[in-house]
Amino acid sequence: MNAINSVLAAAVLTGSGDILWVIGIIAIVIFGLVAVFVLLKYGMLWIQAMISDAHVSIFSLIGMSLRRVPPSLIVQNRIAAVKAGIELPTNDLEAHYMAGGRVPNVVRALIAAKKANIELDFGRASAIDLAGRDVVDAVRTSVHPKVIDCPDPGRSRPTIDAVAKDGVQLKAKARVTVRTCLDRLIGGATEETIIARVGEGIVTTIGSAGTHKDVLENPDSISKMVMGKGLDSGTAFELLSVDIADVDVGENIGATLQIAQAEADKQIAQAQAEKRRALAVAQEQEMAAEVRKNRALVVLAEAEVPKAFAAALREGKLGVMDYYRLQNIQADTRMRDTIGGNEQTQEQDQ
Repeated sequence: MNAINSVLAAAVLTGSGDILWVIGIIAIVIFGLVAVFVLLKYGMLWIQAMISDAHVSIFSLIGMSLRRVPPSLIVQNRIAAVKAGIELPTNDLEAHYMAGGRVPNVVRALIAAKKANIELDFGRASAIDLAGRDVVDAVRTSVHPKVIDCPDPGRSRPTIDAVAKDGVQLKAKARVTVRTCLDRLIGGATEETIIARVGEGIVTTIGSAGTHKDVLENPDSISKMVMGKGLDSGTAFELLSVDIADVDVGENIGATLQIAQAEADKQIAQAQAEKRRALAVAQEQEMAAEVRKNRALVVLAEAEVPKAFAAALREGKLGVMDYYRLQNIQADTRMRDTIGGNEQTQEQDQ
């Protein structure tokens, strides 16, 4: 800058024509410095793109930096795509990066799909990536099917438990082979849905079996029934096979339930018997109370007899000899009751 200032001062002293000449020189120097800076920063990327037939202009590289997009990332992935025979404009790659996508994953997925003759365009691949799915793994699974354990070993239950019609429990494990369908990956259900549907199919098949022995003899019947239900509908996968890895016999749930029911019936019967016994005891007490009441009424009635005799004697309706005769009859009756062993009658007289 000091040199430029010195040149400008000398030009002012010499004349106006020299000033224009000096300004031109300064402009050329500044332009040259800018060009050198641009070449130092973007020259290697520009050369790499040019010799790889994936031409990217210098202005595009500068624009990437201004938009805060790593130029090296875009250029390298464009070169890889072009070498694989895929033409990807830098604008599409930049847009995907600025949207939060993983540009290397998308490019690798497109290259893998092209090598495997799988139809996949940049729009679908970028949409899968932006949806949070691993597009590279999706393409890999489309080429090489994936095996899923059912149930998921990471969950608490290690087996799928179901009960046959004879009440015997069976514990099953299955291995499900699936292949990713890229056209259904966006919006399609995930592996958890496949596992849940296969588990439901296994439970239904075992539950509809007449006996547990039928399932043990033909475990492939589970696979055939599950495969025939079209469980991959609405999912991101195509169900290739369902293989039963293991079937174990569990508890006899039917017998356990029958024992529990019998115990419950026993307790109900005991409660009902106790209820009837309590009712009988209460009824007995009521009858005893009624007997005592009637005895009390008899005693009261007998207490009125002497009064009636006395009134009859006073009124002259009963003679003394009649009274003695009645007393003799009563004494004779008590004597006969005593001889006959009628203790109850004796107690009543007393």
